[in-house]
Amino acid sequence: MTSAGVSDAVAPPPVLSRADRTVIGVLLVATFVVILNETIMGVALPVLLDELDVTAAVGQWLTAGFLLTMSVVIPVTGFLIQRVPTRVLFGVAMGLFSAGTLIAALAPGFPVLMAARVVQASGTAIMLPLLMTTVMTLVPAERRGAVMGNISIVISVAPAIGPTVSGIVLDLWGWRAMFLVVLPIALAAMALGLKWVSSVGERSDAPIDPVSVVLSVFGFGGLVYALSSIGQPGGSGSVTLWASLVVGVLGVVAFVLRQVSLQRKDRALLDLRTFGVRTFTITSALMMVMMGLLLGVATLLPIYMQNVLKLQPLTTGLLLLPGGLLMGLLSPFVGRLYDKVGPRILLVVGTVATSASLWFATTFTASTAAWFVLAFHLLLSLGLAFSFTPLFSSGLGSLPMRLYSHGSAVFATTQQLAAAAGVALLVSVMSARAATLAASGDAAGAEMGGIHTAMLLAAGLSLVAIVGALTIKGGKAEAPAGH
Repeated sequence: MTSAGVSDAVAPPPVLSRADRTVIGVLLVATFVVILNETIMGVALPVLLDELDVTAAVGQWLTAGFLLTMSVVIPVTGFLIQRVPTRVLFGVAMGLFSAGTLIAALAPGFPVLMAARVVQASGTAIMLPLLMTTVMTLVPAERRGAVMGNISIVISVAPAIGPTVSGIVLDLWGWRAMFLVVLPIALAAMALGLKWVSSVGERSDAPIDPVSVVLSVFGFGGLVYALSSIGQPGGSGSVTLWASLVVGVLGVVAFVLRQVSLQRKDRALLDLRTFGVRTFTITSALMMVMMGLLLGVATLLPIYMQNVLKLQPLTTGLLLLPGGLLMGLLSPFVGRLYDKVGPRILLVVGTVATSASLWFATTFTASTAAWFVLAFHLLLSLGLAFSFTPLFSSGLGSLPMRLYSHGSAVFATTQQLAAAAGVALLVSVMSARAATLAASGDAAGAEMGGIHTAMLLAAGLSLVAIVGALTIKGGKAEAPAGH
């Protein structure tokens, strides 16, 4: 038993009411639908590059721009969750997502499709912090591992099966159908949510700080744009790249200083006192590494399978499906294990498996058998399944209740920024290396060489995650003071 709950030895932890279970269930379904769109572009990207006549460095913005928008909008959600009724905020989120999905289905070209992805991302950005804050508020500490296991299904499986869904739909109906298939599900989830979701937590009436919003746009936007410019003409010598990097760094520094000043009056857009908790800080950093690797590799893999191995979109999607199903099967099991053994053992297993899979991927060539790619993806999926649940549970569970909404927003902001950076960095490195090889006369092996270099970088970054996992405290996590 934990020292935080002596009475738990006498009485079992409270059971969630039917109303609370309904709220969490609806939010889970809605979150699954919106997060699915984070990787639904993966298998479709090679097709879209051809049909819309854009390069890989430009086309990757359909994913990186989606994630960048989320990283800019999410800081506002910690503020909104405390000030807007849950049902209203849910309606706004799903309304934006549905509108963006419809625009994407009707988009005549790349600019409109890019704009539609931004609208989609604005709705998606609200859903994840809203779900996390609701769960942390309603679910007792003794049962969070199991519930977070279900959330991990949403967070890990939705992006994992995105390539499968888009591969099947692409093969049957074309890229516009990817959005037309999702739209009725999103509308149904919105209708159910507006009927069943009730307000959670207490409301506050502090005004929003527009300066913080502007600083977050320039800070996060500048950093990701700089990373994306690596693969553009001019590469690391580009004036635009360095200007964006300077703007991004200065913007983030100014944003942080602004929040530190405002949080003394409880008016911060993003309360950074969450980083005063050691476990939260470490798990946030680990989540950034893992999400960057997941989304970056998820973008590279379909390009490798279709452009290098010459597999069809349907075949690509089907080969990636077992990994998504494995994560779905393992996540509840990992959640129950977390409640028994705590985060460290699970994280070490997860980060080691993830790293091993990425080093294995560095051996891929233009003639690698599809079964080896399947084995890689299964091992990667196993590693991610053992990582996400303990990261979310131990990170958010280490915070006092008053910081739940800000902790959820901070977690989601850093997570999405890292995912956007991961996509931008790996695709840019791939593009830059491929361009160098093509210029030297190795046009045939240029794309494979670019993918190999990007996978080497991903494998190297995965070693950082293993070191971080070893620094997490062992044993069962205790509920912090203030619950």
